[in-house]
Amino acid sequence: MKKALVQEPPSTTATPSATELPSTETPTGTAGTQQAHGEGPGSRLPGLALTLALAALATAVGRLLPVLGGPVTAVVLGVLVAAVRKPGPRLRRGITGANKPVLQAGVALLGAQLSLTQVLHVGGGSLPIMLGSLGACLTAAHFLGRRLGVESNLRTLVGAGTGICGASAIAAVTPVIGAASAEVAYAISTIFLFNIAAVLVFPVLGHLLGMDPHAFGLFAGTAVNDMSSVVAVATAYGPSAIDDAVVVKLTRTLMIIPICLGLALWARRRARAADAAADAAADSPRVSAFRLVPWFLVVFLLAAAANSAGLVPAGVQPGLKELSVLLITVALCAVGLSTDVAALRRTGPRPLLLGACLWVVVSVTSLTLQYGVGAL
Repeated sequence: MKKALVQEPPSTTATPSATELPSTETPTGTAGTQQAHGEGPGSRLPGLALTLALAALATAVGRLLPVLGGPVTAVVLGVLVAAVRKPGPRLRRGITGANKPVLQAGVALLGAQLSLTQVLHVGGGSLPIMLGSLGACLTAAHFLGRRLGVESNLRTLVGAGTGICGASAIAAVTPVIGAASAEVAYAISTIFLFNIAAVLVFPVLGHLLGMDPHAFGLFAGTAVNDMSSVVAVATAYGPSAIDDAVVVKLTRTLMIIPICLGLALWARRRARAADAAADAAADSPRVSAFRLVPWFLVVFLLAAAANSAGLVPAGVQPGLKELSVLLITVALCAVGLSTDVAALRRTGPRPLLLGACLWVVVSVTSLTLQYGVGAL
């Protein structure tokens, strides 16, 4: 499945047509070589300009429709453009350059929004509910995903997005496991669909169960994915539920760190197991634990620690939050533009069914654990 979802780069060994034959005056030197291969300093500008323009549009739409949000809009716009006209080689260099490093930088800045002090204040009763919901989600993603025949990377993305924090978790996991653009686009679309469902269903369910604002805030914070949707669900239930929901949601975001570290270790072991040259691998030097840790997770944790220590001024935090969302939006625009739309169609409805199952698992687990600890 994964091979079908990954875009194959254009062949560089094909014989050029008569209209593409190089002139008899071959450029010399480094500059000439770059010009001949289209790798000059300005070669990334067209693709980067397209990505930034779509990101600006996605940001504007996200502000008008907070439940949708800029990052989700960015993926949708990118996929639509790729479906109408697939970006050619002239655009792909800039699009690729706006993908992975920008995504990692955006995730790293998320840490500045978190406070470890807030985590401690969430209370002992809520931590088992958050951890239990996350564990149930990831376990169900693994076993149900395999039963449904969903490819490994895609079920990992859907599980992380559902269990942790939606598009932000998917953005963090993507470079760790090397997911393809089509897999990322499908996962984010699936998460968004059930965010909308939560906004419509959860407030009604909360009133039917007679939940007080604290209990509902805990439920929304553990069972809804993206922050914008958490706020929308809690606001629909009542303003007094918002604070609890937001703090629980921010605490869930911290789970990005152990999950990504675990996935990095798993990806490393999977790569070694797939290596046919086992003897050569055995003779190679051992990889240090430091190199195993993605750099952006280190920055994420340092930013959270600095914010907890009061080293991040309150006046700077809104700007860092906006910058983080903007970087993730730009990167996800690039993901959408890089998506193989035909492969997305071939994936079929099974990942969507997995997303629905995980949504139910997380919701039921959260309510059950709340009842068990007496919070409901």
